[in-house]
Amino acid sequence: MTRKHTVVDSPYGPLTLVATDGVLSGLYMPRQRHRPDEETFGAEDSAPLRETIRQLDAYFARQLTEFDLPMRLEGTLFQRGVWDQLRQIPYGQTRTYGELAEALGNRGASRAVGLANGKNPIGIIVPCHRVIGSSGSLVGYGGGLDRKQRLLAFESGTPDDALF
Repeated sequence: MTRKHTVVDSPYGPLTLVATDGVLSGLYMPRQRHRPDEETFGAEDSAPLRETIRQLDAYFARQLTEFDLPMRLEGTLFQRGVWDQLRQIPYGQTRTYGELAEALGNRGASRAVGLANGKNPIGIIVPCHRVIGSSGSLVGYGGGLDRKQRLLAFESGTPDDALF
């Protein structure tokens, strides 16, 4: 298993992109909860991540609303199911943890969905920022609630301080 990484600038701070065997396996923000040790990211090399960088640039320029990238999501079967549900949430929309649990066929699993959501290894592209609490409030985000609010505002086209 070969890992490579690069760091790119974004409107939300530097993003560390990680590729495993040439496929995107991580997108991490500074001070992100559940961020792996940097020693696991491998050598610095942007070559296997060029398409990821191109699509992120297009996303931040408001020219892309849906990512089309091969990804290697490493987690339990349940976590991968949650992450697949996250990818079904359309740009500019949100879902609650309960709605995701129901989509997975287990209404009572909203806490487990929240835990899996928090361990999402590919933030922004697998849009865990689009998940909100049952009351409509912002709750939990590994990249920080301020960043979550800014991402949701960006996607909805509203000023950062007009949300929630």
